[in-house]
Amino acid sequence: MMKAIANIASFESMGLVDGPGVRFVVFLQGCPLRCAYCHNPEMWNFNEKKQQYSAEEVFAKIKRYVPYFGKDGGVTVSGGEPLMQQQFVEELFALCKQNGIHTCLDTSGSVEVTSDVLDYTDLVILDVKAIDADQYKDLVGLSNVNFCKFVKLCQEKNKKMWLRQVIVPNYNDTKESVEQLKEFAKTLKNVDKIELLPYHTMAVKKYQQLGIVYRLQGVADMDKEKCKQLEQFLK
Repeated sequence: MMKAIANIASFESMGLVDGPGVRFVVFLQGCPLRCAYCHNPEMWNFNEKKQQYSAEEVFAKIKRYVPYFGKDGGVTVSGGEPLMQQQFVEELFALCKQNGIHTCLDTSGSVEVTSDVLDYTDLVILDVKAIDADQYKDLVGLSNVNFCKFVKLCQEKNKKMWLRQVIVPNYNDTKESVEQLKEFAKTLKNVDKIELLPYHTMAVKKYQQLGIVYRLQGVADMDKEKCKQLEQFLK
């Protein structure tokens, strides 16, 4: 079988927020979604060539950082949307598992799984765009059909999960919205953590530079204190 070559946007060698412990994070290029609040629009276009590597070449980089992982750390593949290059992720995660390294897939679940990638995944960080189907489509530009399929597959394979949702002022920054996320989490097995991420406007200049209309123009940063208060409704 021909080995997959990945189009990679960037690496982070000592990541602390993309899974448990210290992690080597691989950010893959390309995403089918067009989230209104996306802070990495430069990663949308899959065909924009960044850096190309095989799984073996990326694993050679990872090995240098294994001593820093400790008992909780490992490797996370994020994006963009990593499931757009799932054959590569499967190959990389298989190498990690052969060497006893914890693997984490950070995904929106927006691409249908056609490989065995989840069989080599220890943890799924699921980016929950919206629970309501209409709100989901309005926010990202696609239906939630693949998201629902992905959630079902994770349940069938009994995958451990973290849930994350971006909280946007005057959009989903309400008790009702957070409780909807909580009720969704109750339908799932093995949800170890739910995180609310405050919306920010740091990417606005990127849109201007790329000539892309920013859909949330004029929406202020989410108040971090209010975001913390909303987390109380998850308990």
